Amino acid sequence: MRLLLVFLTVAAALPTPAQQNRPSNRPLLAYVGTYSSPQGPEGSRGNGQGIYLFQIDPSNGNLSQREVIPNGSNPSCLALDPSKTHLYSANEISTFEGANSGSVSAYLIDRSTGHLTLLNTVSSQGAGPAHLSVHPSGKHVLVANYGGGTVAVLPIRPDGSLGPATDVKKDEGGVSRTPSATAPPGSFAFSGHDRPHAHMIQADPSGKFVLASDLGMDRIFIWKFDAEKGTLTAHDPASVSLPPGDGPRHFAFHPNARWLYSLQEESSTLVKFDYDAANGTLTPKQTISSLPSGFQGTDYTSEVMVSASGRSSIPPTACTTASPSSPSTRRAS
Repeated sequence: MRLLLVFLTVAAALPTPAQQNRPSNRPLLAYVGTYSSPQGPEGSRGNGQGIYLFQIDPSNGNLSQREVIPNGSNPSCLALDPSKTHLYSANEISTFEGANSGSVSAYLIDRSTGHLTLLNTVSSQGAGPAHLSVHPSGKHVLVANYGGGTVAVLPIRPDGSLGPATDVKKDEGGVSRTPSATAPPGSFAFSGHDRPHAHMIQADPSGKFVLASDLGMDRIFIWKFDAEKGTLTAHDPASVSLPPGDGPRHFAFHPNARWLYSLQEESSTLVKFDYDAANGTLTPKQTISSLPSGFQGTDYTSEVMVSASGRSSIPPTACTTASPSSPSTRRAS
């Protein structure tokens, strides 16, 4: 399920390691992606105008809008390169240059103002790209195409622009046809299990392996990554399975690189895996609900993050329909 105009991707223009002693008068900036196309995902109209630039007041967290960078192609997910000099947007559309595909745009960041200058836009190699990330080497963008059920590798050129895909993989296999057995009582959360739907892609901290979740298949795929060629090779085992119907959406590594947390959209569960970085394997160790005790009704979770201290995980809720007797929850917006 694509959750419209609720879950917004934010990327903060933080200082690079060499710029940690940031002058106190240097602004702290954030970029927010939106659905901006008249034909938004799943037929809903987007109300955004492109990529929004905000200034953050670190004393209270307040946001002040500074600029809107026009992009009418649903730049719903954003990612910065390691140097914080370039930003990349996954443009969640289904047609690009006449083909059944979305697109990815590359921008140059003006470090003094945060202004974005468009460098180029290329095919994402699949419809409806819902997520992208930058490989730790800073040489490749990884993109997950929700509508197309594919993942792709896009090379980053010396000037920060993008080249044509060096590899494309289509998620292959069966999908779950039954609702989650671990969802809250009274839940009607069941969508996206009609076919494969690649929902997130990210390299592990070492950059040796790339992981990608598929909501429709209830699996997290693991690929070996060749950073020189920009290619993905099937790993053994090729994936790890989540319970049928749970719908793995996003995941996050702990700062120690030994643990991974996977958030399931339709069961609202958080699964903790042990991660073997040497062999690229995941072993499930714990499953908990992301909802208050006693919750009844429908909930769709959206994102998971681990605090910099490594002591907390944060799983926002994207859309909730609770029964009158259940504890109240608020959607992330």
